[in-house]
Amino acid sequence: MADSLVVQSKVKDAVKELDLRMDSSLPDALNEKISSMLSEAASRAKENGRGTLRPYDL
Repeated sequence: MADSLVVQSKVKDAVKELDLRMDSSLPDALNEKISSMLSEAASRAKENGRGTLRPYDL
């Protein structure tokens, strides 16, 4: 997945609400983590013969 799955400004706002600052590479790391989670979830769904991702696949 080449496109970003996270909105940097939303991440920054969420981190700010936690009374922390955000490193500029955090959105990229989150994007990689989400992409990985989706790939693993897709594998699980396919292994179970489904074409729909469900929350429990995560």
